[in-house]
Amino acid sequence: MEPTMFTNEVILSWLQYFSQNAPVNLAKLKMLDITGKNKNLIPTVMSNRAVLVFTDAGHPEIFYDMWNAELGECDIWYNEGSDPEGPIKHDKLSDMINRGINASAAMLIVNPHAATNYQIGMENSRFSCGSVQYVCREVRAIIMSKLNLGDRDNICIISGESIAVEAAMIAAEGSVIAVEYDRRDRTTMQCNVDKFGLNNVIVVESLEDSTLNNLPAPDIAFIVASPRIGSEIKSLLALNPAMDFVVYTLDFEILTSLPALLRENGLERTEAIHIAVSRVNSKKMMEPFPAPWLISARSVKG
Repeated sequence: MEPTMFTNEVILSWLQYFSQNAPVNLAKLKMLDITGKNKNLIPTVMSNRAVLVFTDAGHPEIFYDMWNAELGECDIWYNEGSDPEGPIKHDKLSDMINRGINASAAMLIVNPHAATNYQIGMENSRFSCGSVQYVCREVRAIIMSKLNLGDRDNICIISGESIAVEAAMIAAEGSVIAVEYDRRDRTTMQCNVDKFGLNNVIVVESLEDSTLNNLPAPDIAFIVASPRIGSEIKSLLALNPAMDFVVYTLDFEILTSLPALLRENGLERTEAIHIAVSRVNSKKMMEPFPAPWLISARSVKG
């Protein structure tokens, strides 16, 4: 178990303090300790009406980052000091953007506009503009369904920026390695990481990046297929021979080469689906989107 300054006894004392001094229903409270492993505060606040946050000192831009993520209408309940005692204060987050946190403490964040019905497949308009052409939300929703991530999974995403964002939100206790070969795409990916406050995403420029040596081995990989796919699969299996794969491709030649490539690497195809999405535009005409194939595979030994 990861060590933390917020033991059960300390947490209970803070719960009692806020129950006595703030309008909160403890039965509906989400708790988040951001003092240990990288935890995603912003997505948690976005999707929960009340979050009790345990934090240490050294977060000078925590309120500004939340305000920048359009959370300015949240109410913050807090006190001065590190102990659950004394008078409680109450401010709008938008009035606290120039404050930081200079001591270990707890604060209650109430978000009246929380998207408690969050569903995979976010609108593309929510992502950072940049060099990336994002897949349409309907296709992304299917991809996320096929990845079937748990909250502690570790995943490698190759050239799938919006997939990395949603994966990081779901795998909140895990990690996401986002491989972006192009410098401009790395910049766009980092903009999304900053925008959504994703502290469990590491952006690297290739699978040869030495940073990978210090990261958890991925349980699953999502690859937007390119001519590199053969070497990518080999590199990923070297990290975890039992890794599962989901491959996205629009390239017919890559698609037809995949069966042999999977066999060569000791993998078996578990599923292959073709996705076609069209929308009716403002002129009442059918507007088709790119129609990819999704190929799922796993180790034959697994």
